[in-house]
Amino acid sequence: MIQTLPHPTLLRYVYNELPADEQHEVEDALLHDPELAATCADLLLAQRTLDHLARAPRPATTAAILQYSRTFMR
Repeated sequence: MIQTLPHPTLLRYVYNELPADEQHEVEDALLHDPELAATCADLLLAQRTLDHLARAPRPATTAAILQYSRTFMR
């Protein structure tokens, strides 16, 4: 039997934010639904990819903000 899960529940599973009982339900659904398992694998890949992105602004952006803020110090 293919079980359907709400997308937010699958996202909470990927980010390890589910209570233990719900986590087990999702894992059981993943075992029995290859399409759901593929979707989960895609989400996990996206999560890992996004975690490795730089999270700092470009130096030019920082310089522009600092320059703008100096206009209020005069």
